[in-house]
Amino acid sequence: MREMAIQELPKKDFFAPLKAWKFLARKPVTIEVPNKTKREASERYRGFHVNDWGKCIGCGTCSKICPTDAITMVEVPDLTQEDGKLPQRPVIDYGRCSFCALCVDICTTGSLQMTREYIHISEDPEDFVFMPTDKGLNAKRGLYEPGKAPLGWTRDKDSELLDLERVEMTKEPPETRVRSFIEIVKGYSREQAMQEAARCVECGVCTYTCPEHMDIPQYIKSIYEDDLEEGLRWLYRTNPLSMVCGRVCTHRCETACSIGVRGEPVAIQWLKRYIVDSVPLEEYSRILDMKPEKKGKSIGIIGSGPAGLSAAYFLATMGYDVTVYEAESRPGGVMRYGIPKYRLPDEALDKDIAFIEALGVRFVLNTRVGQDIPFEELRKKHDAIFLATGFGLGRSTGVPGTDHPDVKQALPMLKMIRNYLRGDGPKPPIPEKLVVIGGGNVAMDISRSMARLQVMEYGTVNVQVLSLEGCFEDMPADMEEIDEALEEGVVIKPGWGPVEVVIENDRVKGVRFKKCVKVFDDEGRFNPKFDESIQIFVEADMVVEAIGQAPDYSYLPQEIKEKLEFVRGRIRTNEYGQTSIEWLFAGGDIVHGPDIIHGVADGYAAARGIDMYLRKAE
Repeated sequence: MREMAIQELPKKDFFAPLKAWKFLARKPVTIEVPNKTKREASERYRGFHVNDWGKCIGCGTCSKICPTDAITMVEVPDLTQEDGKLPQRPVIDYGRCSFCALCVDICTTGSLQMTREYIHISEDPEDFVFMPTDKGLNAKRGLYEPGKAPLGWTRDKDSELLDLERVEMTKEPPETRVRSFIEIVKGYSREQAMQEAARCVECGVCTYTCPEHMDIPQYIKSIYEDDLEEGLRWLYRTNPLSMVCGRVCTHRCETACSIGVRGEPVAIQWLKRYIVDSVPLEEYSRILDMKPEKKGKSIGIIGSGPAGLSAAYFLATMGYDVTVYEAESRPGGVMRYGIPKYRLPDEALDKDIAFIEALGVRFVLNTRVGQDIPFEELRKKHDAIFLATGFGLGRSTGVPGTDHPDVKQALPMLKMIRNYLRGDGPKPPIPEKLVVIGGGNVAMDISRSMARLQVMEYGTVNVQVLSLEGCFEDMPADMEEIDEALEEGVVIKPGWGPVEVVIENDRVKGVRFKKCVKVFDDEGRFNPKFDESIQIFVEADMVVEAIGQAPDYSYLPQEIKEKLEFVRGRIRTNEYGQTSIEWLFAGGDIVHGPDIIHGVADGYAAARGIDMYLRKAE
């Protein structure tokens, strides 16, 4: 072992302390700066802060990174919480601040900056605790105009602390995916997921925007720490359909992601999927360890879509006996029958449902309430009932020719395609030329599904989608869906409304459209305006309408419907899903409209509401 040489320190002079006394009589060298004297600092000086509240979203990353705990996030009463913004702003204690500028370097929006101002004179210590605005600390002293503080240190590429580029997701190329219904998105590898998780700053802005208020920063952190069991526990605190939502969620959380202000938002959806894809179903029971005490109460749920399954899960974890009534032969609702296989394979949905069933939830399939079993019988069997029947009826434009048998509704066609692909039904009609009317995600789903069938049948794609909205950005479909449809050969023509479906010799020949110049009126109401002088004809031998869906309440007895309150066809409930009938709850599409994650949130809220109602009734 090599010996280290130790250098001896020089011995201290015995009289050294006494020598310091010579400085006692000397006059200190100081520079007096009058209150109104302006002395310019260097261009990169790290002085007092300014914060542009118009840009600031209250994410708190500045507070988290501060090494001296000089920054505290304080709620501002005048600010309201909204998607992508928290009602808080940073307060800086200049008694602690070391002026390191890390807060500026990591600011997600670029709102926080440092000025070249460094002089602040006050006998009150509280004056050095400051909530910066765009006016600056010294504006009130008249050294400069409000909002005109000279900027000093600013972030550059060398001091950037955020990774603004998303880890790319592997997808099937368009020429491959249009030839089959294989799942498009491949999912992250372990290395990719950990790299993407490292981009999260754990600000929690996304949590508020998520309808279910999922613990997003917590489960992303578990990925970064390579602890997927902990990640699964965080997911199942709020979302029992994570396999589904990891694939087809509207991921509003990503639109609120603070990293997305200056860069690409964190891939929250794909990270959720990574956890559930990586943990085997047989490990769920051990990891989640759910053993609720039975309460001896029974709940009936009508419909097994997102809201119904969510309510079933949460009620089961509370100890209730839950029975789900489903009209179809398989549970899942719109997730099973309305979403294409290339976006949501059966295997993913089955995994979510299998764990819910393992908790003791009973599924009664092929049973249509109101026909196969009277609604009154369910009321006698159960202590409370939750309605989650979704939007099962399509809407029609009603233009001449839409009553022809070759004019179809999108949802029944999607259901027929799904049943055909899984071997549960006959081959659907496959037109050589298809026109789809509508601009939402359902329109994209049916057009892309039919494009695949056309390639399998004829070797080419001939699908045209026409919608009222004047451009892609105004269409209600996700831009990702639009881009992928275009890549797969679907032609999309925004800005057109149907005039009539042209029928010749009892066969569909095409659709005549007129130019739409305005979709909504000045009050924001749907009231399209057209230029009748501009028209086009689009050839087709089949037309699919995809302009929206409607609920079907035929299963409800008339005396029940008379007691319920409806708002534009949807059932009015309180925040816990309780209707005007105290034992009857509702959620999902029939309350808030079509959105899977909102359905999950409604199921959770209703489970809490049912629990409170039954406890109160005891």
